[in-house]
Amino acid sequence: MIISVANQKGGVGKTTTALNLAFVYSQNRKVLLVDMDAQGNATTGLGVTKNELKTTTYDVLINDASPREAAMMVRKNLYLLPANLDLAGAEVELVNVLSRETRLKGALEPLKEDFDMIIIDTPPSLGLLTVNALVSSDWVLVPIQCEFFALEGVGQLLKTVNLVKKYLNGNLDVLGFLLTMYDRRTRLSQEVEAELRAYFKDKVFKTVIPRSTRVAEAPSYGQSILEYDRRSPAARAYNDLVEEIEERVQKQTW
Repeated sequence: MIISVANQKGGVGKTTTALNLAFVYSQNRKVLLVDMDAQGNATTGLGVTKNELKTTTYDVLINDASPREAAMMVRKNLYLLPANLDLAGAEVELVNVLSRETRLKGALEPLKEDFDMIIIDTPPSLGLLTVNALVSSDWVLVPIQCEFFALEGVGQLLKTVNLVKKYLNGNLDVLGFLLTMYDRRTRLSQEVEAELRAYFKDKVFKTVIPRSTRVAEAPSYGQSILEYDRRSPAARAYNDLVEEIEERVQKQTW
């Protein structure tokens, strides 16, 4: 199963969600986390220093490097296809490449035999890197921050998902919308939640990710929130999210 974590808005918790989902799943499955963002936050968030990288997602996409050789073991059962700033040029370079929308899919295809789960952290845009991620995926999970402009841009994302589904990947579907940085004490979070649940109904996960300084601190130590503070509400929330994802996938695959 391949899940892309996507939203063209920045700062909504994409990387945090991708990283922590990958860690939770790696407790009983072999998982690959693919960093498709030139900022490389998923890479550094797992304690990998960018200047020590030899082969990255850029090399896999542009230079036909072996994805198996590029994948680094960062924890037991958890592997990382890392990224650095080189990836910033890939958007432009891919424009003239044959089968530009399916480069990542071709790279990940042989890895499906090696991993039980592949999670892709996408950049904050709807460019070719995100399209490559969507073309490669079975599901897309959309984190939405509990803020005033929460729904801004979601319509464009869904339009892109539908176009990819129609023309490039008929298996793609929205797994769900995930409320992040949720603060039950504020009226704003409650209003955003009510609006999203009214609009997207059952597509919104019951699990919400609470606002937490512990979540913000964890990547600076190169750790997931479950390693940094496994008893925190956010750590429990990501465990709950995985259970909910499993229930949804089972329902929709029967």
